[in-house]
Formats: sequence, C-alpha cells, structure tokens
Amino acid sequence: MDDIRTHTLIIGCGIAGAATALRLSDNPNHQVTIITRASDPADTNSTWAQGGIVTRSLDDSPDLLVHDILEAGAGLSSPSAARILAEEGPELVRSILMERCGVRFDRDERGELVYGLEGAHSVRRIIHVGDKTGGAIVKGMLDTLAARPNVTLLNSHTAVDLITFPHHALDPVAVYDPITCHGAYVLNRETGEIIRLLASHTVLATGGLGQIFRNTSNPRGARGDGLAMSWRAGARVVNSEYIQFHPTTLSVRGAPNVLISEAVRGEGAVLLTPDGDPFMERYSPEWKDLAPRDVVARAIHTEMLEHGYEHVYLDIAHKRPADFIRQHFPQMVETCAHYGIDATTDLVPVVPAAHYFCGGVLVDEWGRTSLTDLYAVGEVSCTGLHGANRLASTSLLEGLVWGHRAAIHIEQNPRDPIEDARVPGWVYRGDTEPDPALIEVDMTTIKNVMWHYVGLVRTAERMARAERELRHLWHEIEEFYRSQRLNDALIGLRNAVQVARIVTFSAQRNQVSRGAHYRADSPSSETQLTEMPASRMSR
Repeated sequence: MDDIRTHTLIIGCGIAGAATALRLSDNPNHQVTIITRASDPADTNSTWAQGGIVTRSLDDSPDLLVHDILEAGAGLSSPSAARILAEEGPELVRSILMERCGVRFDRDERGELVYGLEGAHSVRRIIHVGDKTGGAIVKGMLDTLAARPNVTLLNSHTAVDLITFPHHALDPVAVYDPITCHGAYVLNRETGEIIRLLASHTVLATGGLGQIFRNTSNPRGARGDGLAMSWRAGARVVNSEYIQFHPTTLSVRGAPNVLISEAVRGEGAVLLTPDGDPFMERYSPEWKDLAPRDVVARAIHTEMLEHGYEHVYLDIAHKRPADFIRQHFPQMVETCAHYGIDATTDLVPVVPAAHYFCGGVLVDEWGRTSLTDLYAVGEVSCTGLHGANRLASTSLLEGLVWGHRAAIHIEQNPRDPIEDARVPGWVYRGDTEPDPALIEVDMTTIKNVMWHYVGLVRTAERMARAERELRHLWHEIEEFYRSQRLNDALIGLRNAVQVARIVTFSAQRNQVSRGAHYRADSPSSETQLTEMPASRMSR
C-alpha cells in the first residue's frame, strides 16, 4: 500500500474520534482518514460503555452538574472544563447523537426521555439505551460517517509512532523549530507493511490503558497506545496516577471482567457480603451504595482482604421485578446467563477492576496538546474535567464535546500536509517474527505487577518494587522490539510497559491520597503537583 496524505488523521474511532470526524466531514474538501487497530471499527472503548451519557433533565442545571463534577474530582478538577461540558454537552447530545446519528435513547410510555441516577449525581440526568448505550452511540456515529465520501476508515491498522519534527525531519536545521506532529507511521496488519500517513493535523482518540492491569473492564486494545506514542514524542502528560477502578465487574472463574453498569446500583441494587450483609453504610453513611466509585471499589477490596472473600455480591433481584431488570439491563442479563447466573433471581458475583484513566495527554479547551498540530480527545487526553476521580457517565460526553471542539479548531487552521520527500520512510530493523509466547509472558508480568503493586491500594514499598521490575522489563522489551519484525502484539507490549512506568512513577511521586489514587501510607488529601518531569524517565 502506498503512503497516504490527508488533511486530518484520527487514530481511533470511538465517540471522541467519530465526533471529530463528523464535524470535519461537513466540509467536502477536507479529507479525513480514521485508523483503528481493530478489525471491527465498532470495537472501541466507547462501545464497551454499558452505562449512559450525561445530559440535562428538567430539574437540572449547568451549575448543579459543575458542582457534582468538582465534588467527584476531589478538588483536582478544572472548573473551566466542567463549565464547558455542562453548558455545551447537552445540546451536542441532542443535535449530534439524537438528530444527526439517530441514537434512540430510552423513553417512557409518554415518549419522554428516561433519566437515570448514578453515583455522586445530585439528580437523575443520565440517559441510556438499555445497558448498551456506548454500542448504540458508536453504531449510529459510524453509520453516519460511512455515508461521507471524504471520510476514509482503515481498520486493522495500528499506529506505530507519531511522525514529529525535528525528530523525524530530514532537514537538520529543523532542530530549532518547535515540536510539530505530521501524522504517524502506521502498520497495515494484513500486509505487515509500515506506511507513512502524513497529515496536517493528527488527533489521538485511542482510549484508555486498562489492559496494563490483571483485572479490567476494558477491551483488549486498551493498552495505552496513544499515551505511549505522545510521551515518546515529548508531549506533556499529567495526573497519570489517577486510575479509576470500577467497583462491579463480573467475577466468574475463566470469564472476562465484564462490567456491571453502575446504573444497576442507581436502580436500587445493593452490595452484599457472601454472608448477606449489606456493608456500604459502614464506608459511606451518606451515599451508601451510590458513593463515588473509588470509595465503593476500596470498600469491596477491604471486605475481600479482611475476610478472604473471592468476591462480593450485587443484589438487584430482590429490589426490582424481573421484567424491569430484563428491560433496563439486557446486556447484564444476557452476560450473566452465559455464565449460568440468572440476574433476575440470583445474586451477581462482582469484583473491582481497572476501568477509566482520569489523567492523560494534557490538552486545552480545544483539545490541543503541547505539540503543534497534535490533538487528543477522549480517554487518552486530560482536559482536567475528571480531576482525581471521574463522575459517572461523564466520559462519553467529554469525548463528544472535545471531539467536536477539536474539529472546530482544526477547521479554523486549514492547510495541506507536508510533502513525502521531507519525511523518511520506515526503517525495518529485523525480519524475525516475534515469539508470541515471549510477548504473552511479558504482558502477563506487567498486568500482575500493576495489579498487586500499583492497584487499588498503594504503598511506597509496593511501588518501589514495581518500578524496579518494570525498569528491567522495559529494557528487555526495547531490545526485543528493535530486533524483530513488528506486529500489533509487539507494538502493544512496548506501549504497555512504557505506560505502566508512567503510571507507577506518577503514583510514587504523589505521596498524598486523593480520589482514585489511594496510598495506605499517606491517606490525607492535600494539594500536590501531578505532572511528571520528562527528565526523570527514559523515553
């Protein structure tokens, strides 16, 4: 396949990347190229979002939503980012998702939207498509994009590294210029060829990094690719210690940690010990089972550690009729049934799992990173909205708002991509196919180290052990990477170990517990610096 030149390259096609593409596609002369490593473009982090999306209900207001976001963020959320989301988000839900993409959110018998309540929200303001909201949104957006002739979507294409000047510039005088992104080197997974995909603007929409942990609700591709690439390119990365662990994922031996939506607790479900004891009142008397996710996740973790439980249980069967459960949570019912559990009559076994990355590549109100012409939207970015702990169901809306905003800024700065002659082709360093067993073992090591040492409860001793083991593994993987023929798994392994080191170093450096970063050896909440100095880690 020949190299590609395009006006805008979007890496990832969840709600954030799709929102960017939709807005840019309105200009028929603007060429948009979207790439995804998945064979199915709908296989995104957004698709896996079983919960809903925040909008504005009748008894709601922007001020109230801002208040809830800032409260959940434990004093680290950006008030300006929260204000942008609260004021612009609901209108974009209506104009883009409902009207343009035809997403059919749940309505009552009168045809009115049904608003759900989730943890730490003051009012009912979350709308759903059953418990398949993310999937319905992504399908609607991708179907709309498919009708746009100026949008090209390339599946089974993995970004290897960003093309940045002066790093990749053939002209040595470019060393005096600011770091500028001109696209990416991209692996065609079907042919094994690595091409130059040159763009005047590049948008990272690569999702999260949950796969660096043993237990995660994220899909297999959520290994931090965008974060690792931008880090290597020199972009600012902040708040990387704040990993939100979802309290309730299915706990069945041999099964993946499928997310059990927080909306289930919003509709009255209660967490129980195996002895049938409802325990959340001991940890959060005010909110009980609707406490912020970090509180609920640590409560479950504590119960499991202190009593040796393999898991705890979620009880919706004794709170809602069976028909209600089937109607509102079909995905949960279907998933549980697959593993021999009837969610309409049985208790559902659950454990916490890594769910959402609250930090990321630092961006401004238009999605711009610290590198010229590089944007980041969605979970890979840090707008400041989530602070130390994300408010439930704000992530899809954040992706929609900042994806749309990034497109507006790109529209205002049109230009053509650079010429091929200014960028070197990819240099193939080896023809040996990487041993999949080595990749699998290394990836398993990363997952176990991060889960046990940099997981829900952290201490200086645990994180020091993690840092030593990851540093050694990073050197081994870098040598392996540079001597093999690249494939998607090896690229992902290299990115995963880099991201694991970023998270670990950030967590070590922040000695104060706040939100989703909990240190058992320093549990008080104070102000701290959360940006990592680049000089302290190998790139």
